[in-house]
Amino acid sequence: MSSVHSGRMRTTETPISSSSGDAGLAEAQTAKGGRPTATIVPGERLVLTVSEAGELLGISRAFAYELVARGELPVIRLGRRIVVPKAALLAMVDLTLQTD
Repeated sequence: MSSVHSGRMRTTETPISSSSGDAGLAEAQTAKGGRPTATIVPGERLVLTVSEAGELLGISRAFAYELVARGELPVIRLGRRIVVPKAALLAMVDLTLQTD
């Protein structure tokens, strides 16, 4: 048996209580400033690839990586892998909408 893992990480799920009983659904919550707070939903990814983030923003993959190089797209570097946190992407878009 090889010592190399299959690439899939084992995770633990924290149960989220819901008043309606739907464990997979999370209700929107609002912080003091009226801004939505992040809710972790079991089974849902917390990060996106740069390509996925670019697709959601409606820009090309190349331009998304250019924004990463400029420091304009929030990323986390995990070794050689670059991922975009969903919460940071949503916050970035929210800030853009508020300044328009």
